[in-house]
Amino acid sequence: MSDIDLTIEETESLEEIQPLLEAAADDDDPPIPDELNLLPLRDSVIYPMLIAPLSVGRESSVKLIDDSVSGTNRVVGVVAQKEAVTENPTLDDIYGYGCAVVIRTLMKAPDAVRLIVQGTSRFKILEPIQEHPYLRAKIEVIPEEPVKPEEEEEIEALKRSISALFTQAVQLAPHLPEELRSLTTSVHEPNVLADLVAAHMPFSLQQKQEILETSDLKSRMKLILSTLGREVRVLELTSKVQNEVSAELSKSQRDYYLREQLKAIQRELGEDDGSSEDFEELRIKIDEAGLPEEAMKAVTREFERLQRISPGSPEYTVARTYVETMVALPWNNLSEDNLELDHVREILDEDHHGLDKIKQRIIEFLAVRKVKTDGPVRQPILCFYGPPGVGKTSLGKSIARSIDRKFIRISLGGMRDEAEIRGHRRTYIGSLPGQIIQGIRRAETRNPVFVLDEIDKLGADFRGDPASALLEVLDPEQNGTFRDHYIDAPFDLSSVFFITTANRLDTIPAPLRDRMEIIELGGYTEHEKLEIAVRHLVPKQIVEHGLRPTQVEFKNDALMHLIRHYTREAGVRNLNREIAGVIRKATLQFAEGRKRKLTVTKRFVQTALGSPRFLHDVVTERKLVPGIAVGLAWTPVGGDVLFIETVKMPGKRGLIVTGQLGDVMKESVTAAMSWVRSNAESLKIDPSVFDNSEFHVHVPAGSVPKDGPSAGITMMVALVSLLTGRPMADRTAMTGEMTLTGQVLPIGGVKEKVLAAYRSGVMTVILPEENRKDFMEDVPEEIREEMTAHFVKNARQALKHVFS
Repeated sequence: MSDIDLTIEETESLEEIQPLLEAAADDDDPPIPDELNLLPLRDSVIYPMLIAPLSVGRESSVKLIDDSVSGTNRVVGVVAQKEAVTENPTLDDIYGYGCAVVIRTLMKAPDAVRLIVQGTSRFKILEPIQEHPYLRAKIEVIPEEPVKPEEEEEIEALKRSISALFTQAVQLAPHLPEELRSLTTSVHEPNVLADLVAAHMPFSLQQKQEILETSDLKSRMKLILSTLGREVRVLELTSKVQNEVSAELSKSQRDYYLREQLKAIQRELGEDDGSSEDFEELRIKIDEAGLPEEAMKAVTREFERLQRISPGSPEYTVARTYVETMVALPWNNLSEDNLELDHVREILDEDHHGLDKIKQRIIEFLAVRKVKTDGPVRQPILCFYGPPGVGKTSLGKSIARSIDRKFIRISLGGMRDEAEIRGHRRTYIGSLPGQIIQGIRRAETRNPVFVLDEIDKLGADFRGDPASALLEVLDPEQNGTFRDHYIDAPFDLSSVFFITTANRLDTIPAPLRDRMEIIELGGYTEHEKLEIAVRHLVPKQIVEHGLRPTQVEFKNDALMHLIRHYTREAGVRNLNREIAGVIRKATLQFAEGRKRKLTVTKRFVQTALGSPRFLHDVVTERKLVPGIAVGLAWTPVGGDVLFIETVKMPGKRGLIVTGQLGDVMKESVTAAMSWVRSNAESLKIDPSVFDNSEFHVHVPAGSVPKDGPSAGITMMVALVSLLTGRPMADRTAMTGEMTLTGQVLPIGGVKEKVLAAYRSGVMTVILPEENRKDFMEDVPEEIREEMTAHFVKNARQALKHVFS
């Protein structure tokens, strides 16, 4: 049982309190001793002149009351507890200020002692005397100081302000009885008014205690005015909110009632719009959609809201679109994979020539699916990386066809808004799910082959970073609970076969790149291009131009002539374009009345496309004189041949570098020059030439930016060739990063560089020793057989092969 229960509301009205006040005024209050028995109060504070009922139940408190009443003095001290939960408070558990009260009435009940007390004076605890069997301490009475003449007007103003606010609070607060409004008119003493207002208002215990401890009347009234003002503002806001809610509820109830009446009238007139049947159909779709628990809660909540909204409201369209989107998603619909490995291999070979590494990866995945039957198989997340036109996107479509899955493709190039991936929140008008969820909805299955094209060309701006949003989509540990902002429920993407494509890797953020299995698609050799043209490009273009295969025949030598002299690329996109140009000329002849079969020869190709664009190999077209070296470079569109030109001229010692080179490439030139100067004697170069000459290094195609360290040994060979007067060997090209001490370090893009060298007429390549494995694994065997490769560890080995 609680020790003290103080509730001012137990007094029925001021009429009951008034006789007690009058009796108390007639009866002389007993003197307050210097030592008082202390009665702790829970969540309550008593002020001077306040009459309050108390209920005492604790054994120590009952003994305190008995001892106080049996003595000659009926005065006890009441002090608030700091924590209401404390069952046996000590002097440390109560506040240091309290109120001395006189026990006016006492009645013993079976469960407690009930009494009515009246506050007389504030006091301060000076020194503890005892804690058992009840609290007792020495105190100092704090008398009520009379109002100073110069403060009378300010005190009167504070009194009127408190009276006005208290009357307003009684009007606004439903728990305060109306009889309290007469309190401000019946009580004239400002100190009594202040204490009674503080006692009746629902202030916090700490606020009431602070008021009790404030002995100065003006300061106390200002404190009450401030606290009372805040309470009135809160009550006004509460009343305003309740009125608005009531008005909204009333309007909603009225609208619902009128809609029900309208439906009844329409049914009577035979003009029912069928909305009830429409809702029923939607309810059936929701039940049949197989939504998970969280998604079902969200859809059910929105559906119930939809039934209450008028069809003419804009909110109706938003809610209905959301519900229809949710039920249209394939929450449980999975297509069955074709696990016949021979069939899959046949389809992949039929659609694409070569690409053995990727085909093998797909076969391995299906083999795992076929063997593992006791649980889900983690879907691969592949990144096809390579130059344009090698078939990255079409390969994704071929994979989907081979394993009987739906195919979805979205282009990420230029995408800058994170909401394109995660969707827009439904707070926005016209909001939609992101491209991932929309693609799944179009596929109507939860496990399509999903191609994210051009992932290296994502952008970012103030609307967010789509690449960061893709981190969740492409993470097998997270995409099982992918949450689109629009549907606002987890959707399982773990069964989706994600494939991304890219031309370069350096623009893809490292965390995103780490989530993908990167498979490189290098450029095609001439023989591979010929095979692709015969199997795929020529038949496709014949059909697209409305001809029959029996009407046009391409000679292999004509195709090879077209490949060598009209295109120079890593992929086959331009080749496809040139073949289309030849077929158009053939179509024109058939449109003009030709009946005989047309055989495409070298002469017909030249007639259709004009003079060859590339008459000679790039390397043989350029005369190699001392000071020129041939290097190999990698670009996002494949490999390329790079010419380094150097000249010397009279002038002060210095080095000029041109050709729009990046910082790394400029540093490679400086390192090469330093190595040549430091080894001038062993290279049989006159050291004085560096003091009297100025050197200029230029890389042609000056409008194209160039950078990277792989031209290091090429720069060195060009400078040695210039200074020794010896041209480098014909049809020879090289690549490799060179250190300041002449060590040759490995580089990337070996296959693209070697294929570019082969296309350009190079027959000998010089590569770093550590790239030997890349050359043997990635470069096709027929190219390796036709070319000579030298693998070097340092600059002197490279010079030996170049000038041999």
